[in-house]
Amino acid sequence: MEIFGIKFVGVNAENGTKLLLTLAFVAVVVLLRRALHILARVLLRGRGNEQTRFWTRQTINVTTTLLLVLGVLSVWFDDPTRLTTALGLVTAGLAFALQRVVTAVAGYFVILRGNNFTVGDRITMGGVRGDVIALGLIQTTIMEMGQPPSVQGADPPMWVRSRQYTGRVVTVSNDKIFDEPIYNYTRDFPYLWEEITIPIPYDADRSRVERILLDAAERQTVGIRAASEAALKAMQGRYFVQTTGSEPRVYYRITDNWLELTVRFVTEVRGVRDVKDAMSREILRELDAAGIGIASATYDIVGFPPLRIQDGVTAMRSNDKG
Repeated sequence: MEIFGIKFVGVNAENGTKLLLTLAFVAVVVLLRRALHILARVLLRGRGNEQTRFWTRQTINVTTTLLLVLGVLSVWFDDPTRLTTALGLVTAGLAFALQRVVTAVAGYFVILRGNNFTVGDRITMGGVRGDVIALGLIQTTIMEMGQPPSVQGADPPMWVRSRQYTGRVVTVSNDKIFDEPIYNYTRDFPYLWEEITIPIPYDADRSRVERILLDAAERQTVGIRAASEAALKAMQGRYFVQTTGSEPRVYYRITDNWLELTVRFVTEVRGVRDVKDAMSREILRELDAAGIGIASATYDIVGFPPLRIQDGVTAMRSNDKG
């Protein structure tokens, strides 16, 4: 092909026709994708299941992308032998130059096939804890949440001292599933066993404190225990999980300064801070009513070493004489 006296190498009538067909096919696929997205929004309008809408969009995107790739390959490679050779060279080049990207794409399909997590699940991935708000071919997007005081020293540090949103949106590469464990809080068992620890003096009425802790836990989790037991039975049908109870229980721990009473209870993954806040308020109110205080570190001074007090003038004269 020659334009204004300039001859384009490798461009002829056949290639020009294929190029036009490619552009037309790409335009058709793009329009088809948009039409399918509009149709999906109309059909799913008013439904509260966000996961259904997400996976519908995801299916449309993946299907149209595969259709686009197959269509373009069919236009340019009518000879299967040439197609195989070209794909081999391209695949080898991509595997070497884009190793992390290829691994991330492989991680995406492992996530889909392995049921590791889905949109809406609360997970910890790549050191980021939060709710999955988007799942892409290469990256997973997470709405980050804070950390309990026990892990406040983790990297990066958090200013929110509980499992509530920080407001930061974090993207994590999908290849992390091959390098690190993925913690899923909601996939099979959307409940957690939580604890509140109260230190009391040894001379306090420990039986009364234990009753206060149990009553607070039972009142604040009364509607959660039955649902958690049903979820646990369903989980035991899929995995080898030891039988454990969901009833609140208090454990003792002896220390040098005080007696620690820890109440263990089951709660939902979301709303843990609200439950612990309500329990803490009730426990403090009942302890005040019972006249029982919370223990704190104390120190007894049993003696002082000999001290010599000397004013500045006397010290200077002593040094001069020396």
